[in-house]
Amino acid sequence: MILSADRDPRLITIRRGGTLTDDDHRLLALWAATCAEHVLPLFESVQPTDPRPREAIQRIRAWAGGEVRMSDARAAGGHAMAAARPLRGAARHAAFAAGQAGVVAHVAAHDLGAAAYAIKAVRAAAPTQDAGTAGRRECAWQRAQLPDAVRELVLDDQRRRNEICWSVFEP
Repeated sequence: MILSADRDPRLITIRRGGTLTDDDHRLLALWAATCAEHVLPLFESVQPTDPRPREAIQRIRAWAGGEVRMSDARAAGGHAMAAARPLRGAARHAAFAAGQAGVVAHVAAHDLGAAAYAIKAVRAAAPTQDAGTAGRRECAWQRAQLPDAVRELVLDDQRRRNEICWSVFEP
């Protein structure tokens, strides 16, 4: 569960009663896609013939570019999550990262889910004694990819929802 019971209006689009602009929503989607794509090889090394997570990442990018409808990106995200379910470990988390990225078109706050699952994937792929360090490196890499326009929003959201995101955003 990566969504809190009380939704932050900064992560709800203006047309739905929040304060998030469409431009910033697209930036969040692109950042989520970047986070998920960074760990996608962890899925594809286990399931090389399953295109669903990669397609979810492609669809969310296409949505951000105005090329597909929200429902298309959302559906692709759901298919990526279905690809994750029978798996374990890093591959499962990487597919869930792609799925979460895909559904950012529907709910902007899923951007943090994509990032959190990507960190979980990196931790799971690392030797046990290196998992914490690997996760912190991944988190730092993700933060370096944040667009300036949404940087403070995402960092504040990470602090706010860290606990329900498996505490992966701790320093």
